[in-house]
Amino acid sequence: MALCRGTGSGRLPLLLLWAALGSELCPTGAAAQGANESLAGLQNWTMAEFAQFYNSSLFSRMVLEHHYLELVELCWSNFTHWMMNVTRVQLCEWRIISRPYSYLQYCLESFADQLKYGYPNSIAEAYIFESHHLYFLNCTQEHPVFLDPPEDMLLALIFAPICLIPFLVTLVVWRSKDGKTQS
Repeated sequence: MALCRGTGSGRLPLLLLWAALGSELCPTGAAAQGANESLAGLQNWTMAEFAQFYNSSLFSRMVLEHHYLELVELCWSNFTHWMMNVTRVQLCEWRIISRPYSYLQYCLESFADQLKYGYPNSIAEAYIFESHHLYFLNCTQEHPVFLDPPEDMLLALIFAPICLIPFLVTLVVWRSKDGKTQS
């Protein structure tokens, strides 16, 4: 493993930070220059400043996310392996895809619970969206989906019962006003 090119001497704090976060600290392309400038500032940290950052909740959160992401990759590889056995015609049949899809959801949730990371989270959500984009995008075209009615129809369906209630209450009060008991 080598440090990013152009980051200087690579003192111990930068090396520890790079080892904890992996190659994410070495961006490529247009972002590389700005990232390397910010990394140059990290080289000037004292051990006390690095220890404070290392013990901070931000660093713990970054390491936790990185670890969770590695475990989620296992879930994703198993899911894609299972989905390779599903034909294109069967992709929209729930009885066929329920097992791999439920496995993916269970795997994402159980690893999050084990790490006390919280579920749902942005990483799991991204993988669920990716599964829908790759495998289930055309299901709505082949199988009709019931959509909400137009807004004016929806408002009429909501307000009709609401307006009917005061009318019925008024009718009951008016009919009981004469004071005679009805049997």
